[in-house]
Amino acid sequence: MSDSHSAHAHADDHTASEGWMTAAKVLQDAAPLSVPEGASAMTILVEWEPGDPGTPPHRHSGPAFGYVIEGAVRFELEGEPERVVKAGGTFWEPGGDAIHYQDGNALPDEPTRFVVTMMCAPGKPMLELVEEEELTRRAHLRAPRPRN
Repeated sequence: MSDSHSAHAHADDHTASEGWMTAAKVLQDAAPLSVPEGASAMTILVEWEPGDPGTPPHRHSGPAFGYVIEGAVRFELEGEPERVVKAGGTFWEPGGDAIHYQDGNALPDEPTRFVVTMMCAPGKPMLELVEEEELTRRAHLRAPRPRN
């Protein structure tokens, strides 16, 4: 039997498992969702060293969806209390005007890795840092800070 004939015979084999019916597990379901018209999507891997505070306050032009692979992310979105998302957990943000205050490593002695898929509005940067003046002006929209 030739190699091409073997490949063809395998393609016609209908003995596939039914594992696909249970292989997928919903990790997050976000709504309501607004995707900018003409948006592109980008998936990135972020790797923070132990204790790294992460990206300074910023925003995205469209929604972003994250999954923590390893470690724990300190996540804070404008109007929501700060929280820690551990490995296997998810987070999302709507994008647009909302300020994303924190996305750093919540662990002082271990690295953290997460994947984020972002929808970017055409002609806009994937990430835009927020100036100190705007942070001061919008301070009333930030959830109360945790007390230590």
